[in-house]
Amino acid sequence: MHGPAMSGWLLMALCGVTGAYCLLRMRSGAEEERRTARAEAVMGFGMAAMAAPAAVFPPPVWGWAVYVVLFGAAALRGLWFARRRGHHLHHLVGSLAMVYMALVMAPGSGAATHGAGGAQGAHGGHQMTQVAGGVPLLTGMLLVYYAAYVLRSGTRLIPVAAAGPAERPIGSGWGARPELTLACRLTMGIAMFAMLLTL
Repeated sequence: MHGPAMSGWLLMALCGVTGAYCLLRMRSGAEEERRTARAEAVMGFGMAAMAAPAAVFPPPVWGWAVYVVLFGAAALRGLWFARRRGHHLHHLVGSLAMVYMALVMAPGSGAATHGAGGAQGAHGGHQMTQVAGGVPLLTGMLLVYYAAYVLRSGTRLIPVAAAGPAERPIGSGWGARPELTLACRLTMGIAMFAMLLTL
């Protein structure tokens, strides 16, 4: 992701921890919950990799194509499972947003121009231009979607976090705590919003 190194490190850490927690969630719950946790783990680790500061971890030229293929497949999977559960629609939007960002940030996509240094380093030695940073209408629509998602997730988290231990399922471990699941989704929503702001 394009931007100062510190914000890249923070996003990388948050998304990596979120992806790791989603792996824990895959060990508990019903098959549908494990399927959702797998999709969110892929999203978390993919966002962490994309947010890595380019000065420290320069991505290979073919890396953007990997993002497009991986999250294109995740989008098709989300579309397939969205018939049964609404949350997969969010996975579909997230996967398509990742494909969009990978296409915009890819070298030679027309959204990046060669630059010499600068305060804001970009992946692959490119520097983003403010004018050609993606399709403004599409970026704006995704920003509105994620802003609404973050606000909605935040309001849902407050009552769950206030619930007492007696309201949690008996024998629930770290992978089955609803407040942590909501917090992870909130974190990924905020991270996606931050990444889209840099386009």
